[in-house]
Amino acid sequence: MFLLAVTLSATTFSQETKTSDKRIAELEPQFDKVLKDWKAVGFAVAVVNRDKIIYSKGFGYRNIDKKIPVTPNTLFAIGSCTKAFTASLIGMLADDKMVDIDKPAHNYLPDLIFYNNGMTDNITLRDMMSHRTGLPRHDFSWYLFSTLSRDSLLKRIQYMEPTAGVRDKWQYNNFMFMLQGVVAEKLTGQKWEQDIKTKILMPLNMNRTNFSVIDMAKDNDASLGYYVKNDSIIKKINYYNIDAMGPAGSINSNVNEMSNWVITWISGGKFHGKEIIPSSFRQEAISSQMISGAGVPEQDLPDVFFSNYGFGWSLVSYRGHYRAEHGGNIDGFSASTCFFPTDSIGIIVLTNQNGSVVPSIIRNLIADKMLNLPYLDWSVNRKKAVDKAKAAAEEVKKNNSTMRKLGTNPSHPLKDYAGLYLNAGYGAMEVFSVGDSLFGRTPTKIFWLRHYNYDVFEPLEKDPEEGIDTSDAGQLKVQFNMDINGNIQSASMAFEPTLKPIEFARKEKEVMMTAENLQKYAGDYELAGTTAKVYIKVNTLYLFVTGQPEYELTSVGNDKFVIKDLTGYSLQFQKDQKNDITAITFIQPNGVFKANRRK
Repeated sequence: MFLLAVTLSATTFSQETKTSDKRIAELEPQFDKVLKDWKAVGFAVAVVNRDKIIYSKGFGYRNIDKKIPVTPNTLFAIGSCTKAFTASLIGMLADDKMVDIDKPAHNYLPDLIFYNNGMTDNITLRDMMSHRTGLPRHDFSWYLFSTLSRDSLLKRIQYMEPTAGVRDKWQYNNFMFMLQGVVAEKLTGQKWEQDIKTKILMPLNMNRTNFSVIDMAKDNDASLGYYVKNDSIIKKINYYNIDAMGPAGSINSNVNEMSNWVITWISGGKFHGKEIIPSSFRQEAISSQMISGAGVPEQDLPDVFFSNYGFGWSLVSYRGHYRAEHGGNIDGFSASTCFFPTDSIGIIVLTNQNGSVVPSIIRNLIADKMLNLPYLDWSVNRKKAVDKAKAAAEEVKKNNSTMRKLGTNPSHPLKDYAGLYLNAGYGAMEVFSVGDSLFGRTPTKIFWLRHYNYDVFEPLEKDPEEGIDTSDAGQLKVQFNMDINGNIQSASMAFEPTLKPIEFARKEKEVMMTAENLQKYAGDYELAGTTAKVYIKVNTLYLFVTGQPEYELTSVGNDKFVIKDLTGYSLQFQKDQKNDITAITFIQPNGVFKANRRK
């Protein structure tokens, strides 16, 4: 990863194309200024009027190191703009009578189980499409604990706690769009990607649009992703593979092909006269299904109000004009896709900047010009909002530092925190010590766990090339918890602010042993007047006590075993001076018990 401070005013340029509406061309000096002011590397924009692309152009670079320009055909990750594609697929299946969006989704996907029976028996595809299932985001589950299996993600959902009743509250949830893709796969017998390709992309001539950053990396006109560090330094960021969550946000496309998608929505679901999206579904999708926010106009923007959600589209009144829009964000990329149904205007903005305001600024500048609205400096408007958010974050950070208990130490040596920490709704995190430092590893990230106070640590992401940025501590903390005997038994993280911290149970790292090595532990042990039998079956050690089930034992090293599937229960075998096993110490939540070996 390279480090580069960039002044874009000297290097910004636009890529000329055949479609260049004069009204929008007048805005190009402002586009260049937005690129410079927000330290963006590049973006592409397309504007649709009725069934035609009237403007399409690239600005800046898709690869700043090699000075390769963005074109209207450059591929970008569109993130959650994918959601309207997935919802449309469900709409097509409903139109074919293959599914009823108002019946419980469990009817079509028996493996789908929610946190409680009320959710399982009542949540419908309509609820999923409009984010009203009662579930908060739980995004760390798929982002930090990623997997390539949609089935694995599906199984996690039953352990995810809701924060509202079904249909009580709008709460954005990526898992619910992933589930729609799984339902479609169940009904059609083929992958979500294939369904989208055959039913939408091919009819719309979206031939280079793909579903994975693996495929995007192979394309000869694909953008790299970037982020801005410390408000001034532009840095490249690696592609982030979210294939398993694909239906919620994995599509990669360009503004020219996305224009065909928007033309279809403007044209009542038709493209070149052929119906692609069922007209009845199109109408419902851009109609209010759920109130997503207060939608009260701000004092300086009295003509932007109401905030509702349809099916994969956010709905607002934009300065007196009805707008359907959806944003998208994934590592290194941001996007906005929108259209004004009654004005027959569509705007697509794709950028290679992480968490960027550029798409919304460019979109609004174009919308004002096309709708003949009074000029607003949207860049200044967004700067005020960003500065306000930063000030609030700094205040939180300041308050956070004052609550820290200085001069405290961890209760255990760092090696005692090591182990595998598991949560059924999220996944596994390995904690390990190196020298005088503690680290955490998920399937996609490595964190330095910097001591905060007592048994609380701050996770700081470790960059493979640049090490650790200690200035980037956030609000997230890892709290290690002890059992009644003082052993580290779990770690808790407040992944969802409206829920109690998510707890990960500690499992000591398994040490593989052969049957020959296990043989020294086998035998009968006297335990409080009864016999505890330890024996081997198929290279595995087992424990049996009269009146109890058979317990499988897992070695964690140093003559210590844990009882599989029982938290807090372990056996420490004792040796004499000849290294012969003489006894077992049973360590349990209700106490410590010793059993001597019978000769």
